Amino acid sequence: MFFRDRRDAGRQLAARLGHLKGTEVVVLGLPRGGVPVAAEVAEALGAPLDVCLVRKLGVPFQPELGMGAIGEGGVRVINDDVVRTARVAPDELTRVEAREGEVLENRARRYRGGREPVGTEGRTVVVVDDGVATGSTARAACRIARARGAARIVLAVPVAPHDWASRLGGDADELVCPHTPWDFSAIGQFYSGFFQTGDDEVVACLEEAVARPPSTRRAEPRHAVPEDPEVDVQAGATVLRGQLTLPEGAAGVVLFAHGSGSSRHSPRNRFVALGLNRAGLGTLLFDLLTEEEAEDRSNVFDTGLLARRLADATGWLRGRPEAQGPAVGYFGASTGAAAALWAAAEPGARIAAVVSRGGRPDLAGPRLSAVNAPTLLIVGGHDGSVLDLNRDARARLRCESRLEVVPGATHLFEEPGALEKVTDLARDWFTDHMAPVPHAAH
Repeated sequence: MFFRDRRDAGRQLAARLGHLKGTEVVVLGLPRGGVPVAAEVAEALGAPLDVCLVRKLGVPFQPELGMGAIGEGGVRVINDDVVRTARVAPDELTRVEAREGEVLENRARRYRGGREPVGTEGRTVVVVDDGVATGSTARAACRIARARGAARIVLAVPVAPHDWASRLGGDADELVCPHTPWDFSAIGQFYSGFFQTGDDEVVACLEEAVARPPSTRRAEPRHAVPEDPEVDVQAGATVLRGQLTLPEGAAGVVLFAHGSGSSRHSPRNRFVALGLNRAGLGTLLFDLLTEEEAEDRSNVFDTGLLARRLADATGWLRGRPEAQGPAVGYFGASTGAAAALWAAAEPGARIAAVVSRGGRPDLAGPRLSAVNAPTLLIVGGHDGSVLDLNRDARARLRCESRLEVVPGATHLFEEPGALEKVTDLARDWFTDHMAPVPHAAH
């Protein structure tokens, strides 16, 4: 394995692109899996991020086999060898193109949310994907960038076959790839975690990039949401990496407890955090475990350990001068929700509110009855077993609580509009309950 996940791949790839920092560069990620990779590259280069919309044209009876690709602006790349070998008739190719063209248009509207595409005229464009297999999608993306007036095109991917350069022809001016193994069979074989990227993750990455403008742009107004500075969170004797955002006059700060195998870079949590920031709430996203600790899977599911880290991080936050006044809340996802409830049940915790997204509150066990922070449980309507666990857990809570079911949503809330609904519910819950909490009497 070369990469833990796409974010890790993006950081490794960014290290090979340092020569572009400070230039007129735009980063374009290929949805969906390429966008989290591109987000890390754009952040490292201080460059704007956008999507390069391309749709693979799959052979009708074997959709995973690409016979070409289409992109914005009418760009079309057809692999004649695949079409001929698979005996795809012209009318079949036309139907596939029409279907994928409709998906492409819908995604353009969804991903950008009405925003215009980032301008590429006369600039260096870095086209990023999570890997290259056949190369047809990457070629189409480069041609799209060229059609949009790019002066120079850099195709950058974390992993590709050893002969990838010969497959790409002259569609890019520069090729960058840290790993080109001979034993290449599929992109996912080089990732420890290669889970499907949902539309909400793509939207989250783009929204974060808009909220964190590059240094080359004009400074934001004084009351805009600030950039997320990296901070060292002191948790006992352990130092954890985090991102703290404190809008001016924030009434509260929400600490995020991510689920198993995730980190402060979780696109879903970052999407929610951005929505809270826009409502004037502060957020702290941080790693509950160090990289070395996370390698031991038993730590990932140690609710008591994670709860202690969350409580320590809360103490660290409250010790900072800028966080003396705001109330503190917890947002827990998956197994992180159990850690949030466990920590909120500690004597003297003084937690104003807790929100659980697709959580496992049952893992907090007997501590549920000791939670006194108002608690909102959000579960997808199609997440049957977790929904039952949340119903049972709510019956054991003695505090103000509510269970909200998002219709049609599954465990990761990947369906269109599902994560937006989670964000709205969390925002309203926190703003309704985030009155500053007084210090306990000594």
